[in-house]
Amino acid sequence: MAVARVTEITASSSDGWKEAALEGLKRANRTLRGITGMEIISQKAKIEQGKISEYRVRLKITFILEE
Repeated sequence: MAVARVTEITASSSDGWKEAALEGLKRANRTLRGITGMEIISQKAKIEQGKISEYRVRLKITFILEE
């Protein structure tokens, strides 16, 4: 039997929402072990001079707790 935990993080990228999500996962992998899933909660963008300058995502990361 496994017990999982969910943590929420925010990540950003200047290239797109997919890249922001991948950046968030990459960063989570540096500190969390046993990641089994990810859910994108929201997508937002920062606008400067009428153009998107930064893509932002809120993620829920699920990971299994160790014994």
